[in-house]
Amino acid sequence: MKTFKVGIVGCGNIFPMHAYPVNALDNTVIKAVCDIKEDRAMEKAKVFNCHSYVDYKEMIEKEDLDVIHICTPHYLHPPIMLYAAKAGLHVMTEKPMSIDFKDAKAMVEAAKENNVTLGVIFQNRYNPGSVLIKQTLASGELGNIISGKCSVTWDRSDSYYTNSDWKGTWDKEGGGVIIDQAIHTLDLMRWFVDSDLDYVDANISNRAHEIIEVEDSAEGVIKFKNGVITSFHAINYYGYDAPVEIELYCEKGIVKLQADTSIIRFNNGKEIKTKNNPNEIFSYGDVKTYWGVSHVKQINNYYQSLTDNKNPAITGEEAMKTQKMVCAIYDSGKQGKRIQFN
Repeated sequence: MKTFKVGIVGCGNIFPMHAYPVNALDNTVIKAVCDIKEDRAMEKAKVFNCHSYVDYKEMIEKEDLDVIHICTPHYLHPPIMLYAAKAGLHVMTEKPMSIDFKDAKAMVEAAKENNVTLGVIFQNRYNPGSVLIKQTLASGELGNIISGKCSVTWDRSDSYYTNSDWKGTWDKEGGGVIIDQAIHTLDLMRWFVDSDLDYVDANISNRAHEIIEVEDSAEGVIKFKNGVITSFHAINYYGYDAPVEIELYCEKGIVKLQADTSIIRFNNGKEIKTKNNPNEIFSYGDVKTYWGVSHVKQINNYYQSLTDNKNPAITGEEAMKTQKMVCAIYDSGKQGKRIQFN
């Protein structure tokens, strides 16, 4: 079995959710880590007994890598991916794949042209509640989806932004509550509906933060080509991180996802329910306790796909569909008009 030599770019908050799962696999070895903050890179290199760099290009040139993981600020995802792809490396990047749709398309094309595999993290698709909903919809037991709605009401205080040199900016983060907090919930809703976009009509605004450029509030309508109309509401100035909610009204029942619990109530009285298994645990080191095992599941799937020479479950093409939706929300909100798709 091939052993994949891995480099990780970005040693910040999301780094452990990639490094520890990769380190736990039998067919991977972390060869190098990279961060523009040298002390941070050196600290992580000691933990994983590997080399450290401050320049990702130097890391790629000097290390005989097979895969890189991108855990950097959003705006750096495309240039790092494109450079790595041209060097023949497979790439797993954190969400969002980009902050501009044309960059997302360029990433997908670069993967094809260089025969490498691009994966994008949307780990919530691996939550048991999400899996149950997707499988039940696919079975046809619920009939067609008629409409849907989702809600994200979280708390990102001013200190959350002052502690970062890139959060809260259009040019580096690419947005606020939509691209950073609500993107996972919007991705799930799009994945459940599983249709191309018809139009997006949205409003965005900054209502409660004094120190950021980007939106802290967004709402709107997303209509899909299959006729399903969905609505969304997202804020990041609530008092705490309330459980995210998705509801799908279907011909034969109603689907409700709240945090990690899904409940499907059929019109005939049948009900099925699932939530995360408390016995499924994984240690990412000294990080917040709310991280579950879904990063592990997606990363494991990615490396299994490389071993089997198959596409991972979440490809660049699949992630680009959600990127298109997110960018359309921003285009609609900034332009004050509906974004229609052919």
